[in-house]
Amino acid sequence: MAVEWAWIGRQSRVGPLDSGIFLPGEGNCVVMLLHGLTGSPAELGYVARYLQNRGGYAVHCPRLVNHGQPIGILARTNWRQLHESARDGFLQARQLARSRGIPLVIGGLSLGAVLSLLLAAEFPDDVAGVACLAPTLFYDGWSIPWYHKLLPLADYTPLKYFTYFREEEPFGLRNESLRQKVAAQYASMSLHEPGNAAAAGYAHFPVRLFCEMQHLVRWCKRILPDVTAPVLLVQAEHDDVSGPRNARFIFDRVGSARRELLWLKHSYHLVCADIERSVVADHLLRFCRSLAGPRSAARAKSELHA
Repeated sequence: MAVEWAWIGRQSRVGPLDSGIFLPGEGNCVVMLLHGLTGSPAELGYVARYLQNRGGYAVHCPRLVNHGQPIGILARTNWRQLHESARDGFLQARQLARSRGIPLVIGGLSLGAVLSLLLAAEFPDDVAGVACLAPTLFYDGWSIPWYHKLLPLADYTPLKYFTYFREEEPFGLRNESLRQKVAAQYASMSLHEPGNAAAAGYAHFPVRLFCEMQHLVRWCKRILPDVTAPVLLVQAEHDDVSGPRNARFIFDRVGSARRELLWLKHSYHLVCADIERSVVADHLLRFCRSLAGPRSAARAKSELHA
């Protein structure tokens, strides 16, 4: 990751942006998935459509707050806003699940996995299962430079306000054709011209935003014993961003009686979009099927007379 320096003043919001991916379904489970920090709902698109097509599930992939806006606006997002944004998406999915009398499975990629664990601890009676895809508590993947360990110190200095990491290959992808597409998209992006960040995510990672994420990570570590729903962890053995320690840390500390850990041998960080995305989607489908409950009596009666 290359370091770039810039002072970005107040920027105007763009829009309207779509609020995420929301796929209808009549199956006996609702699924909510959260994208990663500086990412977009599109990175979950393959898995979301797989769950809809194969399981018939309604799938919600809401856009986290300020994602898709100019990077100066994204950089000013605080950890409370990120949590509240995820919570709002959860409450919407929960309302749908409750209205149908069916279970709700939640999860996410990277920071999305961290947020889903926080929600599972906060709403234990409403979460049937948690799917953590490449969860990120520690930035310890093989592509992370040594000086990244010093970043928490930046939270106490003005440096965080004008320091950015520029994303470099492999961009979390082992799939070379996808990697080339991302490289082409990012080549046209700069701190002042972010391009179509709403669809492609960002070519830069604000250090200020990293500091905010650390508040969520510390919170997540504390509440892991309070997560009692079944947990599925998906971890790439060669994750370039967050290594195997992340999945093992969660596996060893959650309060769940049922814990599953899927190791991937041919993927990097973006496990839901990389070479083994179909493996990830299939395991998530089977996880949801194992938790999906029967239709409510009222729903079954209405379908009988339809």
